[in-house]
Amino acid sequence: MKLILFRDNLKNGLSIAEKAVAESANLPILKNVLVRTVGNKIQLTTTNLELAITKLISGKILEEGSLSIPFSTFYSIVSNTTHDRIHLEKNESNFIVKTDNYEAKIQGIPGDDFPLIPKIENMENSMEISPVVFQDALQQVISAAQMSDIRPEISGILFDFQMTFLKLVATDSFRLAEKTIPSSQFRHTFTSGFKATIPLRTAQELLRVLSRETPLSIHFDANQVLFRSDDTEIMSRLIDGTYPDYEQIIPRESETELVLNRSHLMNAVKLVSNFSGKTNDVRLAADSERKTVSVYSVNQFLGENNYLIPAKITGAEFKDIPFNWRYLLDGLKAISEENVVFRLSGNSKPALIRPSENGSYSYIVMPIRA
Repeated sequence: MKLILFRDNLKNGLSIAEKAVAESANLPILKNVLVRTVGNKIQLTTTNLELAITKLISGKILEEGSLSIPFSTFYSIVSNTTHDRIHLEKNESNFIVKTDNYEAKIQGIPGDDFPLIPKIENMENSMEISPVVFQDALQQVISAAQMSDIRPEISGILFDFQMTFLKLVATDSFRLAEKTIPSSQFRHTFTSGFKATIPLRTAQELLRVLSRETPLSIHFDANQVLFRSDDTEIMSRLIDGTYPDYEQIIPRESETELVLNRSHLMNAVKLVSNFSGKTNDVRLAADSERKTVSVYSVNQFLGENNYLIPAKITGAEFKDIPFNWRYLLDGLKAISEENVVFRLSGNSKPALIRPSENGSYSYIVMPIRA
């Protein structure tokens, strides 16, 4: 194999593939990147056996072939060279890396020894969706997800596909985010609905790696999912287990409904959080007569502070409902509309935050229990 590549193309390709590299004493080849020729492109592949990233880059192919080499060494060389062109040449099980004034010999492993990347059994069934729509929806829910050894079935993002809509759902059992994408915003060839849970790490890579400029197709089978965007593919296993019946915890009724300016509420939470305690608590109170919501916090070592926000209040007043301020901010950041609806039912039931004009996004958060 002999290749000539532009440094920037190669560096960009390696940076995309980087997150699937694994440190494994039992399987050291997972520390490698597989470099091989595919048609008139050069393919870079990494895998940790749960996630695989494949990136195609352009270059001049003088001789075809394949070889896997240690990723960190190769990436460091490419990142630190100052020359625009890099020559790569396979010499038995070694890779010769050359520029005008630099040469390195990297010990490699035959490409045939690299772990086989699994294939989707049925590529005919797929969903095509705008990467902007998909990534924006994913960004709105991902903050509510968290890795859990105790409940691995919630350690990711639920894809709830029901023919006429796609719901993305995430929860860490203390808060839950749900985003609905109507079928008018995607095309599909599936014949029935299904549910699948994408690992959190995969979701994070989808936000980092996928281009927002090129069409995105998504393919599922029983155990894995493939995301394809132009010259990038991300293959991931699905999380085993049944996602909890989250819809039963979404509040359908409330004792109090508040309509507030989102920016004012975010500023209040940020300021008041300076006095929060170990539980990151800030407290809310509603005054119907004054038509204000008070966001406040008391700290026995620092003092106290209070922020008043004008609000439209419907239903019962309340005086002291504590929330984790970080959780509140995560939900508010996911909303772009000017005003938000905040529905509450005391300090023992989940509260709901959503945009005032758009019902496609909901964020449910539990008050802090005393």
